[in-house]
Amino acid sequence: MPAPIPGFPVDIGPAYEGERIRKKMMYVEFGGLKVDRKFELVVACDPEEVEDGKVEVIGPDLMELEEGGSYPLGIIVKVAGARVERDLEGVIERRIHEFINYIEGVMHVNQRDQIWIRISKKSVKKGLNSLKYIGQALVYLFKTVMPFIEKVEVTLITDPELVGKYLEELARPRYEERDRKALAMRDEDVDTFYGCVLCQSFAPTHVCVITPERPSNCGAISWLDARAAANIDPKGPIFPIPKGKCLDPVKGEYDMVNEIVKQRSMGKVERVCLYTMFKYPHTSCGCFEAIAFYIPEVDGIGVVHRDFRGKAVNGLTFAEMAAQTGGGLQTEGFHGLSILYMKSRKFLQADGGWKRVVWLPSALKERLKEAIPADLYEKIATEKDVSNVEELKKFLIEREHPLAEKIKAMEEEEAKAAEEVEAAEARAPAAVPVAAPGAVVQPIRVTMHNVRIRVGRLVIRRRR
Repeated sequence: MPAPIPGFPVDIGPAYEGERIRKKMMYVEFGGLKVDRKFELVVACDPEEVEDGKVEVIGPDLMELEEGGSYPLGIIVKVAGARVERDLEGVIERRIHEFINYIEGVMHVNQRDQIWIRISKKSVKKGLNSLKYIGQALVYLFKTVMPFIEKVEVTLITDPELVGKYLEELARPRYEERDRKALAMRDEDVDTFYGCVLCQSFAPTHVCVITPERPSNCGAISWLDARAAANIDPKGPIFPIPKGKCLDPVKGEYDMVNEIVKQRSMGKVERVCLYTMFKYPHTSCGCFEAIAFYIPEVDGIGVVHRDFRGKAVNGLTFAEMAAQTGGGLQTEGFHGLSILYMKSRKFLQADGGWKRVVWLPSALKERLKEAIPADLYEKIATEKDVSNVEELKKFLIEREHPLAEKIKAMEEEEAKAAEEVEAAEARAPAAVPVAAPGAVVQPIRVTMHNVRIRVGRLVIRRRR
């Protein structure tokens, strides 16, 4: 569709949502894993505090940056209107993701202080040569799509020192204030949950179910945010879900949640359990803040967040696990979630919650210090303690983690299995019948239905 803003150099519209810009296609990128200082923030203001339509770039603009580089970025959107309230900030803020993706040749991923934006070479050649264009698009789209917003002012900051200053002094305190308010409620206190399909352009079968104790995977929308969004924009991407009958209070399964998720996922997801990462887990989009992953060698759970740049204890990076986790799939053993959910009373409660967690990046562990039970904090390993699963086993046993006895029992079983293999090898091999010349040997076909095979240990040795 043609750009609705006079003089805008590229198209704007939903057709570009979901566009991926690979590294070789990009002119520059902002945020992402290579950059520590990045954020986006919506601030609800009084009308006199907002200069409607103003767009300002503080720091080097697009053409002053070296092509192919990665840079800090802060986006502050000030909004005002008779119906604009502070409780709506998180909801309005989440739409930044959608609206920036409407711009031809611009890719936006994630939210809050995890944003990642790429601008394509093709769109720069077309004339998208200033960050002011992104600000203009945001002003236009917020006022058009969310007409209760009457005034919008956008500031884009690329100066590294200023991005860091606003991140620590303005953005993160605002995020934390929202989170504290969101976690004050319980799922049992309400009869309605909410669904969000903002990420379906990237994950077509993903339906985020938002409850008081299970915020959105991206961490940007709490139950309070979702309720406000559904009330102010009934036809928007956030909608009410009646809880209906509770089928399993521990796993968090509800009949009406199943029904609505099935409808909104085009029949691909028939059941969802909100508080587990195993059977019928909640789907994962791609904007999740962290990934919980199963470690079968210790029967425990590790969690890695987006900012961790090394390899987790299972030998995989966040990006490698994200490829197996996202896309709207229900992947047992890999589960996208928000950091706010890890502070919830219902955090993976069907799987043992914090008693099952065995590994975290040190930065995430420190960030969650108040949420982790005090008696478990020193028993959870980080990249500073262990570098592989064998070291993890020793650490958990030495620290007397709740899984320590189970790990010992598993090791005894493995040792016994190894002894049996050695004994079998020591015995002379039995004679193998040989078919007579010209005889027809009938193949054996084994068919199994509804069978799940779990291999605890597989040993393959060359026979001498």
